[in-house]
Parts: sequence; structure tokens; C-alpha cells
Amino acid sequence: MLNITTKENHKDKITKHLPPNWLRLLMIILLVLAIFFRCVNVEKKLYWHDEAYTSLRISGYTKSELVNEVFNGNIMPIESLKKFQRTNSETGLIDTINSLAVDDAQHPPLYYVILKLWMQIFGDSVASARSLSIIISLLSLPCIYWLCLELFDSPITAWMSVALMSVSPFHVLYAQEARQFCLWIFITLLSSAVLLRAIRTGSRKIWSFYALTVALGLYTFLFSLLVSTSHGIYVLIREKFRFTKQFKSYLVATTIGCISFIPWILIIINNLSVIDKSTATAQLKQSLSVLVSTWTRNIGYLFGDFWVYEQFLPDWNLSLLRLGRFLVPLFLILVVYSFIFLYRRTSLRIWLFVFLLSGVSALGLILPDVILGGKLSIRPRYVIPCYLGIQLSIAYLLATQIIASQEIVRKFWKSVLVLLISIGIVSCVVSSQADGWWIKGRNTNIQIARIINKSANPLLVSNTYSLNIGNLMSLSHLLNDKVHIQLGLDTDPTLPKIADGFSDIFLYSPSPELKSGLEKEYKLDTVYKAGKLSRLEKKVE
Repeated sequence: MLNITTKENHKDKITKHLPPNWLRLLMIILLVLAIFFRCVNVEKKLYWHDEAYTSLRISGYTKSELVNEVFNGNIMPIESLKKFQRTNSETGLIDTINSLAVDDAQHPPLYYVILKLWMQIFGDSVASARSLSIIISLLSLPCIYWLCLELFDSPITAWMSVALMSVSPFHVLYAQEARQFCLWIFITLLSSAVLLRAIRTGSRKIWSFYALTVALGLYTFLFSLLVSTSHGIYVLIREKFRFTKQFKSYLVATTIGCISFIPWILIIINNLSVIDKSTATAQLKQSLSVLVSTWTRNIGYLFGDFWVYEQFLPDWNLSLLRLGRFLVPLFLILVVYSFIFLYRRTSLRIWLFVFLLSGVSALGLILPDVILGGKLSIRPRYVIPCYLGIQLSIAYLLATQIIASQEIVRKFWKSVLVLLISIGIVSCVVSSQADGWWIKGRNTNIQIARIINKSANPLLVSNTYSLNIGNLMSLSHLLNDKVHIQLGLDTDPTLPKIADGFSDIFLYSPSPELKSGLEKEYKLDTVYKAGKLSRLEKKVE
């Protein structure tokens, strides 16, 4: 029989102390930096493929409506693509929900509904679309503070968790994305804090609030079910596998939250074939070595990422690149040690919660990837609860050790804290000056736009092949108004008749059929191989 009080009497009471003055001053600085890094150059970052689809949902149109109107072989201004990425008087909230239900049912509607209302007030600009995520990300700071108070009963640990999250490049980057993951972070932290408060107080009102957070989590992201599962296992073990009042309360609250999600579950079931097609790339099998190396690299993003992409770094930063690759294994060692330290120094009530929050969400994706094949677990956004657990563990380790009784211990861990914060700040500074970063994939649209915009009167030719629809919507935010487009379907056997009168005709990521057809009349001159961009020149007979 497990005894939750085994280590309670040995809990390190020093962590209940208030933060020392130097840490309070540091926190003020970090909170200012948290706001600054989340806001700086937010409108200049690449508005990439996935964010463009967010705007399509906000517009209230479906992908088929976009394709029917724009991908019809006619020559149109680039503005035609932008029309489907802004709010308008013709569509409302129901249309946004319908767009998700028809095209993208694996993405529940809560974030998109909130963003639609937000953009109706603050406009359709890129900065406006991303500002909601900034606000939510900043609200996550008091949320993780509250969670730490409930879990550790330690103000200094709570402040340490805020410090780590404030300048974590992982959280800063997602705060600048017009996507639902900042909302998922916020609701995961809120739901966890509410659960612990409900267990502690036994209040029906708090359990009702927990039921609401379960529903909100599911309507934000489907993997919230893994968070609720970790909570359920935690309550069951705490109650020594007995059907106690607390466990009954959890079951009732979770059941109510899940029942409220039934309408969207029916929509998902109705659209399984569409979902399976749209998630095909996530089902590609990866070798175990690739999975392990990527998991390790992704954990490093919590602390630093200034070494990620060489093309975003000036030449003088190559030394930082080599340093960064050396740091990743050290981050992994720190994470492993923090979990061991947490297990040894805290009671079951504390370490079990952190272990389950991280473990259930990670294993829920890792095991299918390893056994069945896939790569969901190597996409950092899907393993967010695991990373939150890691940050809680490291916050406890640092908070405990920087005020330890032995001076040499205090000095060492203060140095570690300063190093972690410094790496986070350097990473945020470097990425803030880049047009794109790892979070947007190896996107080539920035260079493509620079090439096309240099032309006096360009025409861009493409079709619906592969990921072109989202990439072309993203590209529309970078191209000048002088650019015209001629887009078709990759399933259409007939080739568009390309008009004369343009200074340059560019071909972007064509289907094999389109490419081979055009090669009969045109010479294809590759101008940017990585971006699959060519210039068409009429063959001289």
C-alpha cells in the first residue's frame, strides 16, 4: 500500500521561504523581458502555412470555396488569396465552426471562435492575429505561479517557474503564433491548479470549475484528454486505489467535461476520412535513432535555441552554433537530475503529479510512434504538458538549491540559474531578429517572395499539389500587390494557357503532370531549388 505521507515530514521547508531580494529584482527584469520578447517584431515574422490556415478558418470559408474561386486557371491579383484570410460581413461564428468541421475537425473550435471575435474588434493584421496569443501567454505566468503554490506550497518555487517561463524561447515563440497552443498551455496549467485546489478543499464549486476546464481543454486541443488522464491516475493513486469521495468527484467532473464535448466528437467521427488524409504526414514512420535525437533536441528548446538554423544566423554567430550543440546534452542531464531530485526530496503527492503530467502526455505519443510508426511525438507542440512538467521539476530544483544551507551549493546553482536565463535571453534576442525560426519549419517563402518581388510585373503559376494551398496563402502576405497569380488543380489534366505581357513568369512547386506539360512549351530555369521555384521562358521554335 502506497503511503502519501512517507516523505512529507522530510519535505525541505526552506522552499516555503519568500524569494530573496536579488531574486525579486531579477523577476521584475524578467517580467519586463517577457513582455518585450513576446511583442518585438511580432508583425514581421513569417506568417507561415499553419497560421494561414488559421486565417482561412477565421474568414469562415472552407478550403473547397477557396479552391473553387482562386484555383480555377484564371489570372488574378494576389489580393484574391488574401480575401480568404480576413474577417468579413458575409460570414459569422457559425461559418468559422463549419469551416473547421468540414476541413479540419481534428482542431476543436474554441481558439478559433475567440480569435474571430478578437479580430473583429482589433482588425485583420498579422500583429492583431498574433496579439491574442501574446495576451494568453502572459496570463500563463500567473497560472504557473498558482499551480506551484498549490503543488509545492512554496512561493520561491512559484517565482522560479515564472522566471523560467518568462524567457523560455519555447514559450516566447508560441506566444507569437496565431495558433491554439498558447491557449492549450494556459488551460493545462489552469486545469492542473484547479484540480489540486479541488482535492485540497473538497469544494463542489471548485470541482465544477475543474469540469469546466476539462471541457475547455478538449475544445482547445484533442490531446487534452491525455492531461485529464494523468489527473485521473494521480487522484486514483493518491486515494490508494479506493473509490473515495475525491475520486468520485474527479470522475463526475471529468465525465461532465467529456459529455459537453460529445457534439464535436460526432463531427470528428463523421469526418474521419478527411482527418486521416490531412494528418498523413504525421503518420510517416521514423527510425528510433531519429526519434530519440529529435526528442532530445526538442527538450533543449525549453532553455535555448540560438543554434538551430544556420541560415538565420550571421557568420559571427557560428561559434554560438557550436556552443549550442554542446549545451543540448547538458540540458538533458539537468532534466533527468531534476526528476531524480524531485523524487528524493518531495512526498508522493508532489512528485507523482509532475511525473504523471510529463509521462502520460509523452508516452501517449511516443509509444504509438515507436510501435506503429509516426512522428507525432517529435512535434514539440503536441508534447506541451510534458514540457510543463519538466519546467516544474527544474523550478523546484533551482528554488531549493539557491537558498540551500551550504554556500558552495548555493553558488553552484545560482550559476546554473544565471546560465539558463542568459541562454534563454540570448536565444530570444537572436530569434527576434529573424524572419522565421524552427517553429515554422524550414520555410522557403521569404526567399521566394524576395525573388518574385524584384520583378517589374510578375506572374506566379502553381496548382493545388502537395502543401501548396497553405504555402501560397502564406506567400500572399509577403508578395507585392503588383504580383498576379494563375492557379489550377493538380487533378486537372489540362494545362492553363499562360498569358503574355508579364515581365517574368514564375512556376512554384508544380505537380509532376503540370511540370512535364509546361516543359513542352517552356524552358524551366531553376532560380531557387530549395523553394521549388523556376522561371518560365518560351521556347524558340
